[in-house]
Amino acid sequence: MNSAGGTGSRGAGHGRGGRHAVVVGGSLAGMLAAHALAGYADRVTVVERDRFPDGAASRPGVPQGRHPHVLLEGGQEALESLLPGFLAELRAAGAPRVGMPSDMVMCQNGRWFRRWPSTTHIYTGSRAQLEELVRRRVLANPVISVAQGCDAVGLVGDAARVRGVLLRDRSGDDRGEQQALEADLVVDASGGGTKAPQWLAAIGAEAPHEETIDTGLAYASRVYRGKSGVLDGDTVGYYVYPSPDQVHAGGALPLEDGSHLVIVSGLRGSEPPRGDDEFVTYTKRLPHPLLHQWLDEAEPLSPAFGYRRTANVRRRYDLTDDGPAGFLAVGDALCTFNPIYGQGMAVAAMNAVALRDALADPRRTPTTRRVQRALLAASRQAWDISAGADRKMPGAIGNAVDGRPADRVADWYLRRVQECYPGDPVVGRAFRAVLTLSAPVTALFAPPVARAVLFRPAAPTPTEPPATREEAAG
Repeated sequence: MNSAGGTGSRGAGHGRGGRHAVVVGGSLAGMLAAHALAGYADRVTVVERDRFPDGAASRPGVPQGRHPHVLLEGGQEALESLLPGFLAELRAAGAPRVGMPSDMVMCQNGRWFRRWPSTTHIYTGSRAQLEELVRRRVLANPVISVAQGCDAVGLVGDAARVRGVLLRDRSGDDRGEQQALEADLVVDASGGGTKAPQWLAAIGAEAPHEETIDTGLAYASRVYRGKSGVLDGDTVGYYVYPSPDQVHAGGALPLEDGSHLVIVSGLRGSEPPRGDDEFVTYTKRLPHPLLHQWLDEAEPLSPAFGYRRTANVRRRYDLTDDGPAGFLAVGDALCTFNPIYGQGMAVAAMNAVALRDALADPRRTPTTRRVQRALLAASRQAWDISAGADRKMPGAIGNAVDGRPADRVADWYLRRVQECYPGDPVVGRAFRAVLTLSAPVTALFAPPVARAVLFRPAAPTPTEPPATREEAAG
């Protein structure tokens, strides 16, 4: 049977120890996938190349961990569904809950956003804090164990079925002995640097077609503690979004300890500097001096860290003609987004919900291909947003830059939405819900939104950064 990894009652599996699932990667996507699998397997082993820190701390296996992360509303809903009570734990740990648009000063396409009452909220605490809270909850399940300090270096099996993974202990020689860990299901959650396509080719299976869009965007981040009230009180954060006409972006988001994580970004050929001294100078490229002035008075708490792997990559495992049973990909190993849009953590959680629901569906046998399609479907809206925005950026390259005819047809309408939403509360509510993955794209075509987009001129917006919140729109 082309099973996705063994469903049914616990103890009904075959082989020693019953049904065994292996998840490669112990970051957010891997931990949540392990949690989803724990109800359908007798054992779940998470293979992680790092050793987990005590508490909330960055680690080498999450190279983007020192940079800003946001948990969008769609991800919040998914996490709460998987781990009931998790959002209360996140708030109790001090993670800032930021209202959009009321709590932020924001700019896009040269227009400052009206600060209407919030219609959505994001969490802006550190990636390390969120991962530690998830890890603690997930690993409390005795079904789930972790093999730390182990590299996954290949797959066991053939073109018909994956039967396990090859592991190498990282504490010894890189050329040390490989050991096979047998499994009924292997889930690749190893991130955007996944080697799974090569591993599949090595056992005679078909590697997935990869769709790519790369703007060459690079960014740098640094932690600061402010000394003035510019980012305090009514205003907890600041962000200038990138656009084809404003390729330099940046902002400051609050962290759980009261500091701010500041980010600046630019496209290929105009990348932010790696050095600390040039970090503040680079903010002069933004369309307003607010952030530069704040940084001049703020105290730096960390060095500047750079990051340059920001291409959108979607691996189409759903299109392989005869992919092996017993192998799935989730999170960034399936679909990697430009991190500037803040979708990765939300999609990791939404993938885990899709995995859980596909395995639980009593109407359909959870074949590998069917489950993989469900995982891709859970990533599709985020891909459409990230890829759709990036393919319009100057200098974008990749085999998916041209898009589909339907993408080009929708461009005019979406441009009008973007013109309207900074100043129109109806369009703004709908667009924010879509961007935060809490409503489908069809929300942008609801009659009240369509009337505003098609028949009304874009509402005026502030000419300077709005310092205070506004009352409800009349």
